Amino acid sequence: MNTPPAPPLFTWEFASDPYPAYAWLREHAPVHRTELPSGVEAWLVTRYADARQALADQRLSKNPVHHSENAHGKGKVGIPGERSANLMTHLLNIDPPDHTRLRRLVSKAFTPRRVAEFAPRVQELTDQLIDAIVNKQGVAEGEADLIHEFAFPLPIYAICDLLGVPPEDQDDFRDWAGMMIRHGGGPRGGVARSVKKMRTYLAELIHRKREDLGEDLISGLIRASDHGEHLTENEAAAMAFILLFAGFETTVNLIGNGTYALLRNPDQRERLQNALAEGDESLLATGIEELLRYDGPVELATWRFATQDLTIGGQRIAEGDPVLVVLAAADRDPERFADPDTLDLARRDNQHLGYGHGIHYCLGAPLARLEGQTALATLLRRLPDLRLAADPDELRWRGGLIMRGLRTLPVEFTVPAAEQKVP
Repeated sequence: MNTPPAPPLFTWEFASDPYPAYAWLREHAPVHRTELPSGVEAWLVTRYADARQALADQRLSKNPVHHSENAHGKGKVGIPGERSANLMTHLLNIDPPDHTRLRRLVSKAFTPRRVAEFAPRVQELTDQLIDAIVNKQGVAEGEADLIHEFAFPLPIYAICDLLGVPPEDQDDFRDWAGMMIRHGGGPRGGVARSVKKMRTYLAELIHRKREDLGEDLISGLIRASDHGEHLTENEAAAMAFILLFAGFETTVNLIGNGTYALLRNPDQRERLQNALAEGDESLLATGIEELLRYDGPVELATWRFATQDLTIGGQRIAEGDPVLVVLAAADRDPERFADPDTLDLARRDNQHLGYGHGIHYCLGAPLARLEGQTALATLLRRLPDLRLAADPDELRWRGGLIMRGLRTLPVEFTVPAAEQKVP
């Protein structure tokens, strides 16, 4: 019997719910060659075991120099504008030994201790944003777009604080980041312009900080050295850029997708609210991991390129071919997860791939977890009857290849009596 043709990929309808198409691929074509919207052809890896293998396979390079595509495909496999802005030497684009050196240097300035010390500031930012949402309302009923008013600004201001971007400059970063999100599924020029502006600003900020080092992350990058070998200015700028670029949209989507999943699964949301009310945060910890697995912020891992002929899942991959590991498909593989399409905040055996695997495992995962847990817990505590204010079929997801996130998330709520302001 002939296998039916693969379902359409990367359409707007697909973006709304890609999981049925990914289920078909896992069953019928687990390593599938397809033409992407950019015109580049790439292999999609969809089964968990194959995905985990591919993420750790050092024959798959992160460096675009290994891409064998013709001129039409050149320059279409990374962050728009990063090459022209001289920002290529960051952790998403390099292999060992340079990756090993730079990650070790950056890790010295981006430690779990620093993240733990940052927790009060994340809570402060979270409360300020919810204060703004509540205070713009009347005394009882309120409404908001949780993406633009909460999920988007929280990680932007948090990562700016962590990097050491002065408060008076942070709104510029918010504008540039907003342009990246708005243009993520459309023309690359808008993203490239924002990248260029960020690069110019970061170079100026690094120069200023050399004269007055502080305790922030960029100052740490400037200080960082390994056996006397310092980060170059280009490396420092590229590291700061990628921490900002990778550190905000992933968390926007974690908060947005996570809130949406809880609103669509009221039994799980109630379970979490009850646990938080009792002072038990263990379900919050496992819940964040489950939300990352169930509908995570990163749909496909960033680009990899075969440095030699190799085989993944029984499929031959030619040298130079691009490979995209579909995290969203792997994390719903029934061969690895029981009832994978069911949200279970208490799931224990949950070695999801939402933050990758191997040497490129996300360096900022502790910060993203902190922000996600703080945001969701505070939302549920302060706005306990939060509810969706739109038909799910009306919601639109941002187009794009790597990230998965909602354009808007309209909600309504009753302002708790303790927070109501009498006019």
